[in-house]
Amino acid sequence: MKFFIDTANLQEIQEAHDLGVLDGVTTNPSLMAKEGIFGHDNVMAHYKKICEIVDGDISAEVIATDYETIIKEGEFLAELHPNIVVKVPMIRDGVKAIRYFSEKGIKTNCTLVFSAGQAILAAKAGATYVSPFVGRLDDVSTDGMQLIEQIVQIYGNYGYQTQVLAASVRHVMHLVQCAEIGADVVTCPLNVITSLLNHPLTDIGLAKFLSDHAKGNK
Repeated sequence: MKFFIDTANLQEIQEAHDLGVLDGVTTNPSLMAKEGIFGHDNVMAHYKKICEIVDGDISAEVIATDYETIIKEGEFLAELHPNIVVKVPMIRDGVKAIRYFSEKGIKTNCTLVFSAGQAILAAKAGATYVSPFVGRLDDVSTDGMQLIEQIVQIYGNYGYQTQVLAASVRHVMHLVQCAEIGADVVTCPLNVITSLLNHPLTDIGLAKFLSDHAKGNK
């Protein structure tokens, strides 16, 4: 399973990269705004900086919601760097645009997916990735992990090449459950990835080893 980091913060991206487990990055307009990055040129320059750090797929989201402008924005984004994946919302014109991009060899990430039916449409249109939002479904008392399981099974039934990219992954159990189910990718904040390092028995064991080592060197 691939690990993507869901952020536009260059320091966090660099830290995840230095850990040696980072496979890619997902961003969106909200994450850009959180970092104080506004304006077309500044946003495009920031995508290029991300691509300089990470040698993997970088999802860059279109703002448009109509077919023609999605195509225009997506083609511009794809020209920024070979690792750019055009992130397109799950709407009618978005699905049409994904088909266009697929035929042009441009990688896509179909975002804001909340049902198995939407995931089927994305795969039929040729999306590279589909992003079901686990945490946001949990917020409305729906089992987000069940959706991941449904999509993985459906794609396996028919041999769809679209990769299941579990998004809105908020804690370690989300991540581990995605791995158990067979999601191709998870994208999450840095703290979720680094939390995988933690276990109290590891801390206790290391403290004991170091204490015994110190006693032996007295």
